[in-house]
Amino acid sequence: MTKTLKQGSPRRLGAHFDGEGTNFALFSANAEKVELCLFSDTSGSETGRLVLPERTGPVWHGYLQGAGPGTRYGYRVHGPYAPENGHRFNPNKLLLDPYAREFCGTFTDHTDLLGYDEADPRGDLSFSSRDSAPYVPRSVVIAPEALVPEAERPRRSLDELFIYEAHAKGLTKEHLGVAEHLRGTYEGLASDAILDHLQGLGVTAIELLPVHGFVDDSFLIQKGLKNYWGYNTIGFFVPEPRYRGPAGREGFRAMVRRFHDAGIEVILDVVYNHTAEGDHLGRTLSFRGIDNASYYRLIEGQPRYYVNDTGCGNTFNAAHPYVLRMILDSLRYWVEVMGVDGFRFDLASTLGRENHGFDPNGGFFDALRQDPVLSNVRLIAEPWDIGPGGYQLGQFPPEFREWNDRFRDADRRFWMGAEHSAQDLAACLLGSAGHFDNAGRRAWSSVNFVSAHDGFTLADVTRYNLRHNEANGEGGHDGHHANFSDNGGTEGPTDDPGILARRARRQRNLLATVFLSQGTPMLLAGDEIGNSQNGNNNAYCQDNAVGWVNWDRADTDLLDFVKGLSVLRRAHPSLRQTRFLHGARREVDGTPDVEWLDFEDVKLEWRDPDLSSFALILRGSAESAPAEPSDDTVFLVFNRAEKSLPVVVPPAPAGQCWVLELDTASDAPLARRPLPEGGLIVSDSAILLLSLVPCGEAV
Repeated sequence: MTKTLKQGSPRRLGAHFDGEGTNFALFSANAEKVELCLFSDTSGSETGRLVLPERTGPVWHGYLQGAGPGTRYGYRVHGPYAPENGHRFNPNKLLLDPYAREFCGTFTDHTDLLGYDEADPRGDLSFSSRDSAPYVPRSVVIAPEALVPEAERPRRSLDELFIYEAHAKGLTKEHLGVAEHLRGTYEGLASDAILDHLQGLGVTAIELLPVHGFVDDSFLIQKGLKNYWGYNTIGFFVPEPRYRGPAGREGFRAMVRRFHDAGIEVILDVVYNHTAEGDHLGRTLSFRGIDNASYYRLIEGQPRYYVNDTGCGNTFNAAHPYVLRMILDSLRYWVEVMGVDGFRFDLASTLGRENHGFDPNGGFFDALRQDPVLSNVRLIAEPWDIGPGGYQLGQFPPEFREWNDRFRDADRRFWMGAEHSAQDLAACLLGSAGHFDNAGRRAWSSVNFVSAHDGFTLADVTRYNLRHNEANGEGGHDGHHANFSDNGGTEGPTDDPGILARRARRQRNLLATVFLSQGTPMLLAGDEIGNSQNGNNNAYCQDNAVGWVNWDRADTDLLDFVKGLSVLRRAHPSLRQTRFLHGARREVDGTPDVEWLDFEDVKLEWRDPDLSSFALILRGSAESAPAEPSDDTVFLVFNRAEKSLPVVVPPAPAGQCWVLELDTASDAPLARRPLPEGGLIVSDSAILLLSLVPCGEAV
């Protein structure tokens, strides 16, 4: 192949093969020279350095005739090494292409990855002359990829979303129904055993923890641990290699196709708020060495240091037009080429930060909502970061769903007996309208969950009062300290039948609360079978049996209960409405869309801080379009008291009768039955659901 670069084009960033050669284009506003480094396919040694011959605006570019798929390359970028001015150029460091679709090789944790000499007393103000190439992967040119046809995607209505949050490896690593060579891989995720399980649960979307190419943190490697969760991205276009099976990167696309064929959408948890390069003492792997002052938000007046609104050492500068362009290009790539259906944005408040603070109409949100591709996918925000004013629950644009941690806490606090928790839970049952009913938002905006990857699993919420994170090597001080958990009388595992029964009922109540609430339900993988992490509420570094779902000890009774809850929710439109309920009277029959009652069929005393029992009637929203009236009516009963209580059931309309469809205290909690002749009794710590049916069907 010729080693002379033509001028090429700045139009598409990254490395793109056109059938005869590859165009290379790299953004760097502050560089003085950019070298394209080529590497042998066999030995991995550097075979040449070619200066990109053209600069158009901030884009450096060149075209290499004969360079085709499989070409291994990296960049060395020249410019000022002046950390005190925000610049950290060091051509001794081989840099990954931010737009690379593929990596070859692995990262090796080594001090030569640092842009400075760690032995120099000046610290990061010193300059390292050592070559980092032996310790970083190569970027790889790939062949053009076909777009995923729109016809292949599932089409679900907005109120049908039921999210299952899972780890790409941990879900299958210990599943004996998955072929051994596929466990922990993309192909294993879409195996028959997992698809059957998800379809049995009624899941309509799987949300995967980060699968963008990521790096293990140095401090974890030194402790013999790994970054299991993957919130440490370095390659925003690369399917993480550690989850690949026999089909390589194509296994990801095949996985998505199989999910789609099963009617299940694929949502990715994406991390565009920070990168794996860490703080000012971190490694130089890509963005830092390409254009540190553009890619990162630096402290005003002290550009040597990074704004750390993420708690991860740095903050990606999404307000910069070329950084924003890269984020949007990455998102479109995963939708159009890899086939995914949406995104959950980690620490999404960071993406909305402008110079004046968080702005729901800032550049990122404006660009996302105007994009013809991205405006039509599922968008979910984690509505907080640790920066000033970072907690923004309910403040995202109306196209977004948001993780509702207030729901999680209210659900847990109510069932553990906290003061004022009934009032908080009541608001959550109706979709947290106080947070979300604005700007035309819909009731599905709230993503409701009792547990997620970050924190206790459902089982551990009922087994542990304290976090047990010693295996993380941080003295047990990491992870949430406010878990609102209750061990039932014994910390950890027990054989006491009374405690086990209380824990099982608590789990049913916690889960039923999620499925009976307005909003979008989300289930953490493994919660449906009672999976435990042994009290570790921050298993981000536990790539082992602690972090993996344990299928061998599956609680099949709980699994059947969750399946039944899913069926119950689908059967009752009143539980999954698109509009909020405020007690307004409906035009169709003059009844209020929601009524709150005590167990004697009178209005509740909401001012009681110890309120522990309440009931409500749900009907179709008064705000529904006239052509969409719903005749579905349910009566929900929540009793946290330590004793059984009689419940006055509201009179049924003529020709209709109440039937009991859910009793979390029953041995057959989802068995449909008529009301008992002696009157309705709700057991201690229980939930009931009654529905109206024609009297002839009340059997």
